[in-house]
Amino acid sequence: MNYHLFGESHGPAIGVVLEDVPSGLELDMAFVAEQMARRAPGGSLLATARREADAVEIVSGVFEGKTCGTPLCALIRNTDMRSHDYEATRWLARPGHADWTGHLRYAGCNDPRGGGHFSGRLTAPLVFAGAVAKLALRPKGVEVVAHIRELAGVSDSPVDYAHPDLESLRALAGRDLAVLDETAGKAMRERILAARSCGDSVGGVIECLVCGMPAGLGCPDFDANVESLWARHLLAIPAVKGLEFGAGFRFAGMRGSAANDPFYRDTAGCVRTRTNNNGGINGGITNGMPLVCSVVIKPTPSIALEQETVDMRTGEPARLRVSGRHDPCILPRVVPVVEAATALAMQTLLASGGRA
Repeated sequence: MNYHLFGESHGPAIGVVLEDVPSGLELDMAFVAEQMARRAPGGSLLATARREADAVEIVSGVFEGKTCGTPLCALIRNTDMRSHDYEATRWLARPGHADWTGHLRYAGCNDPRGGGHFSGRLTAPLVFAGAVAKLALRPKGVEVVAHIRELAGVSDSPVDYAHPDLESLRALAGRDLAVLDETAGKAMRERILAARSCGDSVGGVIECLVCGMPAGLGCPDFDANVESLWARHLLAIPAVKGLEFGAGFRFAGMRGSAANDPFYRDTAGCVRTRTNNNGGINGGITNGMPLVCSVVIKPTPSIALEQETVDMRTGEPARLRVSGRHDPCILPRVVPVVEAATALAMQTLLASGGRA
């Protein structure tokens, strides 16, 4: 399922063209709306005050409620823009943003309002694409779930990678903070609001699991390596600055005896592992255990504190304060985006027969 995002944050609309969508897939628009609502802005003090309905308009690729198999195009109208917020700083490169690199890449012709095509606003059509992928994965028994593993130094309850509690993880979809530990969630909320009160922002880690993927999918080669494919989708999300599979960087403090996942045969005769430090992948190939990946989300770069920068027209030093409406922490809204990118990667893997 290849996809192409289009549009800008303050343009008339944003959207996505999805290719290689299986024909005959019933497009459950109620489910799509639920997924879109999880990412939509304007819901709480933890997010930006920009209010967007994120209603999806299907332009092509669907007939009588089912996918045609031809390119599926979806449109999402932008309705709550305040472009004047960016007029005074149009030529000032915002630290942490793609203003400077976009200016270089597109010779200054890119739309700078709200970040233009580089904006996190473009994750809305990505969530739609991911919802379609989730619907394609559903009859195959594959499920994608995620939670906030860490936010501003506060950690959620750990997940058992070998035997994840799927019911508890599913229940997080309706919460403003997708955490298993309510006490940790309260502490996270306090740190977000504290950063907001002084014009700053915070980041954290989102952990994603995929359950139900069969063993033997993938290849050691980089094009079809499961970790490579998954990473390619996740790294396309704005603000993702690092990722790890399974125990990831924690392997650095382990011995091999603790890091290895011993094999055994369960009561159904399936080969499993006692632990799942490798995140369900060995040699770029799925081993039948839940797939696990975590991504680092940097603090929102748009902050109200004064920062040092340059004028992109002259190269002269300047100072700026970013105005407008911005999230003090984007993690709560990025959880469904990580799930969406993951679902697209898994659908691609399955549709290719494990040779993506």
